[in-house]
Amino acid sequence: MLKRELLLARRSGADTLSSVLFFLLSGCLFPLALGPSPLLLHHMGPGIIWVCALLASLLPLEKLFTADFEDGSLDLLMMSSVPTSMIALSKMITHWLTSGLPVLLSSLLLGVMFHLSTQELFILLISLALGSLTFSLIGGMVAAMMLGARRAGALLPLLVLPLSTPSLIFGAASSYSVQLGNSISAGLSLLGGVFLAALALCPLAAGLGLREACR
Repeated sequence: MLKRELLLARRSGADTLSSVLFFLLSGCLFPLALGPSPLLLHHMGPGIIWVCALLASLLPLEKLFTADFEDGSLDLLMMSSVPTSMIALSKMITHWLTSGLPVLLSSLLLGVMFHLSTQELFILLISLALGSLTFSLIGGMVAAMMLGARRAGALLPLLVLPLSTPSLIFGAASSYSVQLGNSISAGLSLLGGVFLAALALCPLAAGLGLREACR
């Protein structure tokens, strides 16, 4: 399933490019609005990167299940022996590999632009890896549950953003731990707990949503 999804995603590389460009361009707008102060940019940098990463993860969600749903491939997959939760999980992993991972690597550029230290960049990458995985799980779950609904494109961000808020809060808190002198493990532990909960629940909920959509 994962190999199939990656082959399909390779044919639509524009989605990856659009996510990365949106992430970088939106991050570059903040220095223009806040001013060129290195101290201010350093203080605001981790929060800005987290918000931009969350927004960039929303871009490919509408197409995550739509193509297979419209051409009948999803119906064939549902009739196979593959559990629906595994079908949904393969889509979520593909979303992260083609969208979350490139954004994660691109965050190094914004981190350097915001004058983050090596230690801050390292913690940012670890926390953002857990956070972006959680964003893909939550986004895939909502996309599956909204499949076939009217105005799903408009409703997706309204549902994904509130559900992703805990990851955003804990991830930003861990990224600011070096600046504030707080414990690094506290924020990462909470962020990891949210990720594990999403990993256990989101594929199951997404599988139920796919079954309802294919009835």
